Parts: sequence; C-alpha cells; structure tokens
Amino acid sequence: MIPYEKIGKVAYGGDYNPEQWPKEVWREDMELLSGAGIDTVTLNVFSWASLQPNETTYDFSRLDEIMEMVRENGMKVCLATSTGAHPAWMAKKYPDILRVDFEGRKRKFGARHNSCPNSPTYLKYSVLLAKKLAQRYRMYDNIVAWHVSNEYGGECYCENCEKAFRVWLREKYQTIDSLNEAWDTAFWGHTFYDWDEVVAPNMLSEHFEENRTTFQGISLDYRRFLSDSILNCYKKERDAIKEVIPDAAVTTNLMGAYKPLDYFRWAKEMDFVSWDNYPSNEAHYAQIAFNHDLMRGIGGGEPFALMEQTPSVTNWLPYNALKRPGVMRLLSYQAMAHGADTVMFFQMRRSVGACEKYHGAVIDHAGRADTRVYREVAKLGEELKSLGTRTLSMRTKSDIAILFDWDNWWGIEYSAGPSVDLRYLDECLRFYKALRCQNFNVDIVGVDTDLSGYKLAIAPVYYMVKGENDHLIRKFVKEGGAFLTTFFSGIVQENDLVTLFGYPGKLRDILGVWVEEEDALEKGVENEFIYRGKKYPAFLLCDLLHLEGAKEEDEGGYQKDFYKGMPAVTRNDFGNGQAYYLATASNEAFYSAFLADLCKKQGIEPVLETPAGVEATSRENENGRLIYVLNHNQQEAKVSLPAPMRDLITGEVYEGGKLVLGAKDVKILERI
Repeated sequence: MIPYEKIGKVAYGGDYNPEQWPKEVWREDMELLSGAGIDTVTLNVFSWASLQPNETTYDFSRLDEIMEMVRENGMKVCLATSTGAHPAWMAKKYPDILRVDFEGRKRKFGARHNSCPNSPTYLKYSVLLAKKLAQRYRMYDNIVAWHVSNEYGGECYCENCEKAFRVWLREKYQTIDSLNEAWDTAFWGHTFYDWDEVVAPNMLSEHFEENRTTFQGISLDYRRFLSDSILNCYKKERDAIKEVIPDAAVTTNLMGAYKPLDYFRWAKEMDFVSWDNYPSNEAHYAQIAFNHDLMRGIGGGEPFALMEQTPSVTNWLPYNALKRPGVMRLLSYQAMAHGADTVMFFQMRRSVGACEKYHGAVIDHAGRADTRVYREVAKLGEELKSLGTRTLSMRTKSDIAILFDWDNWWGIEYSAGPSVDLRYLDECLRFYKALRCQNFNVDIVGVDTDLSGYKLAIAPVYYMVKGENDHLIRKFVKEGGAFLTTFFSGIVQENDLVTLFGYPGKLRDILGVWVEEEDALEKGVENEFIYRGKKYPAFLLCDLLHLEGAKEEDEGGYQKDFYKGMPAVTRNDFGNGQAYYLATASNEAFYSAFLADLCKKQGIEPVLETPAGVEATSRENENGRLIYVLNHNQQEAKVSLPAPMRDLITGEVYEGGKLVLGAKDVKILERI
C-alpha cells in the first residue's frame, strides 16, 4: 500500500536534482515548488558519484543539506539509493562491473543501466550504499518511501552472467539430462554433457537476429534468468534498507509493458508498484490506459504510484512535441482513474546540460513562475489539494480480465514462425482497446490468477500454457464464465516444447476445436469472414480448424482460398459456461462488435455511455463509487448521465442528466 497517510492527499511532485545546481538556486526552487503545490520530491536518484568519490570515502554532506532544506519546507521525500549508474572510478578499478552487450562487446564506462547484475562489485557496493543511506536517514519522519535504483532494465552476456546462468539452470532442472530434454537438444546435435558447456545465447552463439534464435528454449530461459538476476539486485538493496528500517515502504519505478522484465514476479517483491508513464505523441488513450491497468494488475489490483511523467515535453522521441494545454492535467487524472494515488513528474527543475536538458520540468530554464507549464502544474496542485483523501485507496471493480504473461510474450516472439509480424502486445491491445473505447473496466491479470470473480476472461494468443494453468480456465468456464482465446494458442508447454496430439493442446477440450494448420498472410494480404451478416477482414494468421463439439458463431467462415467455408469464430458450451475461439486477426470494427455482443451475453455493463474519444472508468471503496470522465477530444463533448451527479473537482452539480466537457477536460463524478 502506498504510504499516502503521511501526506493526506494524492502525493504531488517528482524528481528533484539539486546536486546539479549551485546552492543559491535551492531556496528559489523551494519557493517555486511550494507555489505549484508540490508536496513530495524524489531525491538522490543519480548521486552515487558524489556520495562515494572513491572506494573508502562516503560524503553525505550535500545530501544532508538538501534533506534538511526539504524538511524545513514541509515536503515529503521519496529517497532513492542512487544505484542506477555506477561511478567512473568503479568501472576503472573493477571492470567486472561493465556489461557485455548482445553482440559480445565489452562496454566501457558511460550512459546508465551500465552495471552487470551479476557483478560481485556491483552487488557489494550497491547494497552497501543502500544500507548506509538507511542508517543515515532512518530518523527522518518525512521520508514516505524508498526508491531503489531507477528504471531497471538492459541485458548482459558477460562471463559472470554466463556462470550465474548455469547456477540458475542447475537449480531449475537439477540434472543435465533434464535440461537436455527441456531444450530438445537432440535437435542439431546440441546435447550438453556438463553444465559448463552451456553458454549465453546471443549473436556469438544461438541467435541469428535479436529476436530470432535457433534454440527458443535456451533463449527463453536466459530471458527469465536476466529478469531474475536484475530482480535480485533490487531485492538485495531492499533487504539492506529493511534491515535498518523494517517498516520502510520500498519500491522501484517500472516502465509499463516493458518486455525485458517479468513484472508479475517483480511486483511480489515490492511494497507498492510504481511506474513511469511516457506515452508517444501518437499514442491512443486506450494504449496509455492499458499500461496503467497492467501496473494495477501486477500489484493485485492495489493502487499504484505514478512515479514519473513529463509536465510538458520528452526529449528522446524523433519529434518531441509539446503537451498541448490541458493534456498534462488530462493524463494525470487518467492515471488516477486507473489506479494511481500519486501524480509525480520528471523533473522539478530543467537540467542545464546532457541529454535531458530539453526534457520538460515544472521549473523551466527561465526559472520563473509565469510560464504556461508552471501555471498548469500549479492549477492541478490546487485541485489535488482540494480533493484531499477523497480519491485515495479506491479499487477498480471489473467483470473482465485479460490474461497477460511475459513468458508468452518472450516465447511467441522467439518462435521460429509462423509470422514475423506476430506481436503479443499488439494482439492484447486489440482486445483491450475495443473494451476500453466502450468504457468497460478491465483488469489485466497473470495466467495463474483465480478467475472466479470475473464473468469474462480473455487470453489473446495463449501460446504457452504452463503447468496446470489450464485447470484454472477449465474450472472458470464450467462454473459459468466465458473464456475467449485466439489463433496460435495452446501450442507449447513452459519449456517451449510443442504439446503433442493436436492444437490447441491443453485447451482443446475446453474450446471444442482441433486446429490442423495455420496460414500466415503477408502484410497487405487478407482473407475475409462473416460475423452477424457483416463481412470483416482476416489477416496475419488464419487457423484451419475442425469442430469437435464447438459451434460456429459466424455465418459461413472464411470466404476465400482453399479453406473457404472453414470456421473463423467458434463457441463451445462447456459446463455452465462458454469458450470462444477467434481463428484469425481482424479490424477494430470486428473486435468492438464481437466484444460488445459477448459482454451483453454475460450481463456486463459499461461504466457509462459516451461519445467517441470520451473515456469513462470508475474506482470505489466502502465510501462509494467515483466515475472519472475524460474528454480526449480536441472539441467539447456531451455525455448523458444516468442520475444526478456532482463533480468533485469543481463542486458543480448535474441534475438534468447532461454533462458538457470542454476539450481535454476531466470530471470526477459521484452520485448524489
């Protein structure tokens, strides 16, 4: 749980880097930040070099001054451990800390995310620094959270990682024979006779492209191993802090749908989930919402912390467009609508040099309070202060779950076939977007989740069915739930070995179909199928399937090619529920129509009926239910309300059942 009780409202602030500035600027910053309603700052994110100038010296004097000044000004602190980038002296003296990249090249000092997660040097000094920070600042009652490292990520293929990989494999497989069986090393004569014959899979060994590998099982396990290795770095620092401060609230900032790290495993080790939201300029609002709901989902539905967003502009996109007036406020409230109990920015003052000097900030290079961005930040600060605790600790109630799994993501995109255009995240977004644009609340959950609380569970491209997870689906459907999956599902087991005797493997009896073949269509090539009398395109993959108890939901199946007439959409009555199978990919119009029909059958209601581009979602607790209505359009929109409601932000009452939202406007509604 986010320790908001120390703040009494939605935490508002973000990264502050006063170590980059002369001390005379600090007092000015305190006045400007207070004027903008900032109450929480994240300190010490990249200060390792100044805190530890050599192997034996630690100098906290400058951080002491910053901590005291922030406390004197009544602000709370999220204190970081600074271990996201190691000092230059460390790289020079201990080269084992430097990563080896996918091409097999040894890195030099530079950039960040530059530390090998299995380096003895990194593990020693990062943990020691975290402990020293905890010891020094344990009595500061204005520290609300501890922030380990920063945006963990990246890869390493050095000898230390290779050795650690072998240890990880021995713990998982126990015997070399079990490993050979799991990886099917009889193929191409890859049999291993001893553990030390296993090497890291990269461009020097198993890969012929970044995402194409000759042995998917080896590359998949290395992906799992890297995620666990980096997680181990976090856990060691967390434990060092908790050894000194047992009740410390510890987190690290995640990055939404970030492929390299299995965040379901990470969230189990975090006191609360936090993440950084930096959507691209062209991102659809549903795509942004997906990341919020994913972060809420990995945390078991608990509120999360929005740790970073830009108040105005990013600096790393090809074209770094400004956030138009109102957009920062809109996206801040969208985060709250989907589970955030904080609104935090990177950064408080705009840097003077290096790659982020043009990244947005509350205080611009001008150092003034009359900039557009500062005024917008201050206005939002006033609104969040007026809301107080009213929006905090609420949960999103949903009848719909989308099953999401990093192993599936990795396995599908390592697969040698059927199509290089098959992207797991894209397929998940097809379903999520269709539901979100119709204002259905959606939970994004792991494949090992008990589904009994849902009416509809969707597992897009459920390629890898691990362990006994099929029993969770079987039980869910038998007890009356509706399950929906797609092409290229039920294909392999956990080790990426094919489940024999017919696709979709362990899901075959639930779905009532046998998939004999899959046809991969090149970009621009389409088949067609009919659903409810309307023709829709079929592209990407087309399953050629046979009914084994299921019935066709469409009227005539595919319309072209030698498999014309074969089913494209099926339904199988299984126990008290139904299991649906989509044998191909289609367009937005199809997913919207099909999912609307399915939700109606299951008795699932949208949060609110709204015009296109107006998003509605809800959060609730024992004190009631709040509906967030967000207009993502460039023009005003009219919404019909089911009952008289009050806007928490302005206090305005809507008794006539009509609501008019200006462009980019937001309302938080409660029934009266």
